[in-house]
Amino acid sequence: MTPLELLALICVFAVVRVAISLRPIPVDAGSGPSARTVIREYLDAFIVAGLVALFLITFVVRTFFIPSASMVPTLQIHDVLLVNEFEYRFAKPHHSDIVVFPPPIPSPNDFIKRLIAVPGDKLRIHNGAVYINDQPLTEPYIEQKPNYELEVKDYGIFVDGQRMDPELGNVPPKAQWTAPDRLPPNCYFMMGDNRNNSEDSHIWGFAQDTGTYASGPLKGQKASFTGHAFLVFWPLDRIRILR
Repeated sequence: MTPLELLALICVFAVVRVAISLRPIPVDAGSGPSARTVIREYLDAFIVAGLVALFLITFVVRTFFIPSASMVPTLQIHDVLLVNEFEYRFAKPHHSDIVVFPPPIPSPNDFIKRLIAVPGDKLRIHNGAVYINDQPLTEPYIEQKPNYELEVKDYGIFVDGQRMDPELGNVPPKAQWTAPDRLPPNCYFMMGDNRNNSEDSHIWGFAQDTGTYASGPLKGQKASFTGHAFLVFWPLDRIRILR
């Protein structure tokens, strides 16, 4: 967990702590602080916690609601997450991050997927296993193995032997690649944990953290990542840190 994510959790717990520590206000001036003093102390605590929470929600952390089963079993429909919007402004995404981002296809909402491959990686999916740089991934988080073959090669994405059409997905032209079989700069391959029920990079190509989309329905439009999902905080029985 990053320091910013830890700070967000501390603020949440601070608000809860203030709420559960409320006690009856003394009415006998000789038995403790005056009612006005006690009220001011609690009011100050709530104001500070509220201002910190407002800052975090505005600039650092946002909530994200899970509308589909594409990330089952890691994320369930109706889960509510906290997403760190600050992290990727100063650091690149990492393998296995759960990322919220606008996809390179028309959509009213951001998508949420697991980051599988980063710029410069070799990628192949064969017989249900994902290979990064010729090494198979250990993926205890997936619902089922992918039932398709995929390979990044010859400056393109091939799914079941067919090259992805640049008119339908974000696949940069040859001039933007550094090698024919490695992901181009600023391009990421995203997959849902529910591999065979996920509209992800095997359908619409690469996600991008910066720049503009090189091809596909949103060609020329600005690309970005919204943030890193780090905590499920609702429903209560599913509260946990995401890894």
